Amino acid sequence: MIRPLLLAAVLPMMTAAYIPSSPVLGTVEAQCRPGETGPALMVEVVGLKDHIGKLKVEVYPGVDGDWLQDDNKLLMAGKTFRRVEGSVPAEHNPRICVRLPGPGRVGLLVLHDRDSNHRFNYQRDGIGFSRNPSLGLSQPSADSVAITVGPGVTPVRVVMNYRNGLLSFGPIKGTR
Repeated sequence: MIRPLLLAAVLPMMTAAYIPSSPVLGTVEAQCRPGETGPALMVEVVGLKDHIGKLKVEVYPGVDGDWLQDDNKLLMAGKTFRRVEGSVPAEHNPRICVRLPGPGRVGLLVLHDRDSNHRFNYQRDGIGFSRNPSLGLSQPSADSVAITVGPGVTPVRVVMNYRNGLLSFGPIKGTR
C-alpha cells in the first residue's frame, strides 16, 4: 500500500519537468504599448534567412543559474522572464519591443521558428542572442549574452544564426 501512495505523490513532480510551458506565458507582461514609459528592449533582428514562420523573443535574467531556465519557475520566483512571439514581420530587419519589469542585467534569445511548431530544430530554425556570441556545441553562458537595461528603451541588435555545416552555426554570409 505504501508504494502506490508514494508513486501517486511523486509522479506529478516527476512529470512536471516534461510538460512544455504554455506559449503565452510571459507574453501579456511583455507587450509594449504606445506612449508607455519604463524599461524596455527594442530588439533589431538582423540576418533572417526568410520571413516564414514565427519569431520569438525571450528575456531571461542575465545571471548563471537563471539564464535559459524554466520560464514557469522564473515567474513563480518573481524573476524577470518575458516573451514576445508572432509571425515574422515583413521588414528586412524587424524591430520588436519587449517591456521589462525594471532595469537590470538580462540575456536575450531570439528564435526564428520557421515551421511554427514551438520547438527549436537545429537543422531548420535560426537562433540569436544578445551580444551576438559565437555559437559552439553548447548554449552561450549568461556572461557572454548579458546586457544592462536602463530605465528607458535600450536598443539591442541580434544577428541570427543558422546551421551552415554539419555541426556549426553562424550568420548568413554578409550579415554580421
